Order: sequence, then C-alpha cells, then structure tokens
Amino acid sequence: MRRHELSDEEWTIIEPLLPNKPRGVPRVDDRRVLNGILWRFRTGAPWRDIPERYGPRTTLYNRFVRWRAAGVWDRLLAAVSEAYDGDIVMIDSCLASASTSSPPSASGLQRYESAP
Repeated sequence: MRRHELSDEEWTIIEPLLPNKPRGVPRVDDRRVLNGILWRFRTGAPWRDIPERYGPRTTLYNRFVRWRAAGVWDRLLAAVSEAYDGDIVMIDSCLASASTSSPPSASGLQRYESAP
C-alpha cells in the first residue's frame, strides 16, 4: 500500500457505499479509481498529473464529477467519520502569504519603503 492509498480497513467501510450499476463496458476497479482521486486531492496536483497506475485521468475525473452530483462523497465522508468516531482532522493548506522581503510581483506593482 502506498502512502496516499486507502487501507484495507478504510476500503471495507467505503466499498458498500459506492454506486455499482453495471453497464455495457466493464467498470475500472473502484478502489484504484478512488485511490487516484484521493491522490490528486492529497497532493494538490492537477488531474493531468495523476500517475498512470490509477488509470486514465478522464475516468478518474468523470467518476469524481458523477459521484459529486450523486452525493456519494457526502455519504463516504459521513461513513468514514462515523467509523472513526469523528476523530478525523482535516487541514486546508491553501493559504499562502509572502514575506515583506519578497520581490515585487510580476504585475508591475511596486513596494515602497517608508521614509526615515
């Protein structure tokens, strides 16, 4: 198991909650697809940079969008949170700030030092 992939315990919680409507074309392995989607969000990489071991990026993106529209992600998060008794910590690290000593931006704005 790789660092960004689901453990067997997590998979046993999640698997029964996934939609399973067989169609004409055999489905790509749900666990592999889910691991790819989670890899994308855990690393912050764009969809095009998902490693090939998770399958075609279009499959991962399309499945993510369909599951979002169907409310699957809400059910998965609720089930995992319940299984871990609410003991899950999520941190959003998308805040970025620049130091006062950083160079001016490429937009041409200049930083002026205050007069002594």
